[in-house]
Amino acid sequence: MKILSVDDSAIVRKIIRGAVEVLGYDLLEASDGLEGMEVLEKNVEEIGLILLDWNMPGMNGLELLEKIKSNKLYSYIPVMMVTTESEKENIVKAIKAGAVHYVVKPFTMEELIKKIMECLGRGELHE
Repeated sequence: MKILSVDDSAIVRKIIRGAVEVLGYDLLEASDGLEGMEVLEKNVEEIGLILLDWNMPGMNGLELLEKIKSNKLYSYIPVMMVTTESEKENIVKAIKAGAVHYVVKPFTMEELIKKIMECLGRGELHE
């Protein structure tokens, strides 16, 4: 299974890559919503989770979320917002649009790993 990270910040994608690798998954990356849609279309059968930034050039994260959730080819894939958008109304907008989790930047590696595991239904990590 692969996880798709759509974020215009290479630094954030690098942090996400570290968390995803700790969990033993492969990471696919896209730097904006349009590229994210392309990567999703090419790899839809392998992607088990999408991590999505809100503020990106071109197609923003909320627009991409709405596009994903309106297409039955991808609507089953859980989406977690990973963004600086911390306004309560924006969090509600994203959840109503179909996001299953919401992480506000900056975040710790531990927090991100925990939220990814929750999205994948794995709960706590046992060693």
